[in-house]
Amino acid sequence: MRDFRDAKLMAKSLREAMAARQVPLSHAETLEIVARQLGCDDWNVLAARIGKAAPEGEAVRLQMGIPVLRIFDEAKAKEFYRDFLGFGLDWDHRFGPGMPLYMQVSRSGLQLHLSEHHGDASPGSTVFVWMEGIDALQAELLGKRYPYSRPGIEEDGPGGRTLQVPDPFGNRTASARGAPEPASSPPSRRRCARNDAGGQPDLTP
Repeated sequence: MRDFRDAKLMAKSLREAMAARQVPLSHAETLEIVARQLGCDDWNVLAARIGKAAPEGEAVRLQMGIPVLRIFDEAKAKEFYRDFLGFGLDWDHRFGPGMPLYMQVSRSGLQLHLSEHHGDASPGSTVFVWMEGIDALQAELLGKRYPYSRPGIEEDGPGGRTLQVPDPFGNRTASARGAPEPASSPPSRRRCARNDAGGQPDLTP
């Protein structure tokens, strides 16, 4: 029996059912509908609840990972990640003068490791990031008039509205609206009614 952890599957079923009735809905719209049917204010709240859910007795809990992206030119990497995307440079490391660079950059809740070391990562990787303020980010990036990228928003991406930005080394950062609230957020900010009985809501329009 489905419960709130099956929300994405339920949204997919709803979208397919409505498409069969000639009622087109985007993936993001069906996620919002399912969230409300499960007693949450919106998809962000439900996504945060799903992220915190864990099977009873689970001994291993994994934390957020840090993607490693391959770079080939320090100056171009800093121009793109620091000057264009607005990341801060946290630290860098070399084993010695003239050796490959390894550094960490971060912005808000996202950390990335950038490496010149052969074998650390393959060019052409994609990092998918949940975020808020996707329109503001696009406006910020377009306003910088970076000559190699004028990113647009894909209105119906796999995770909802998506902004993809390729770096000079073939890697892409795909940011989608709908970030789960951080665990430190006060629970009073948004409401998600408890519905742990495991019952599947009626998705009939």
